[in-house]
Amino acid sequence: MLVIGEKINASIKSVGEAIKNRDEDFLTKLAQDQAAAGADYIDVNAGTGLGSEQDQMATMTWLVDLVQSATDKPLCIDSDSPAVIKAALSKYKGDGLIINSVTAELDKLENIGPLVADRGASVVALAMGADIVPDNVAQRLDACETIMNYLTGLGIKPEQIMFDPLVLPIAVDQSQGLVTLNTIEEIKKRHPEAKTVMGLSNISYGLPVRKVINRSFLLMSAYAGLDAVIIDPLDAKAMSLVKVADMLNGKDPSCRRYLRAHRRGAILD
Repeated sequence: MLVIGEKINASIKSVGEAIKNRDEDFLTKLAQDQAAAGADYIDVNAGTGLGSEQDQMATMTWLVDLVQSATDKPLCIDSDSPAVIKAALSKYKGDGLIINSVTAELDKLENIGPLVADRGASVVALAMGADIVPDNVAQRLDACETIMNYLTGLGIKPEQIMFDPLVLPIAVDQSQGLVTLNTIEEIKKRHPEAKTVMGLSNISYGLPVRKVINRSFLLMSAYAGLDAVIIDPLDAKAMSLVKVADMLNGKDPSCRRYLRAHRRGAILD
């Protein structure tokens, strides 16, 4: 399972302050710590919500430069603005790249799709249109079909598309855990070459002891067919469960990765 480190995100208060203040030491360490903890990609989201779009573009390009100088891990460029994503790509060096994200909304597809095609990138595709997140599997799958048809029409390969089944808090609606799991299963049935990716933290929003819920849902999602996870790689127990999930799902031949992690003390009980 691919691990995308979630920590460099302006929605996190301390990170937002560091981005605003151009605190290079703080952000450099955060990138390096995530890489050292086993992240395959580093998510970069500079969306502080402050200033004009030009300001946001300048902030993102600065942050991309900084993170690339701190680690050789590929990046996941994360923004809801096509202009900000395009600006980030102008600074991005290297082959591995994830663009986060696109939806089934035509405007997003028309603006983000060509960027994905031109760069040969992977893309996170949210299972929704322009409106609110659908609360049922059928509507989420409809959005996935629209996205798949449009992006493959641009020459993008199915394996470049990383469908996010979306997660709503179970504290608000207890059915939503199963909706997400069933959406993952159906995506993998319909489009076995496509990938699935998910940010875990929404599932536990509003509940106590959130990390226990997140880790449990990680294992359930792995069984359903999750290929990548946007997670805090500094949560050593969650990272242990990534290795366990791969082993139990038959994705770790002879348990080699699990055993290597155990030998270096990276598997926590």
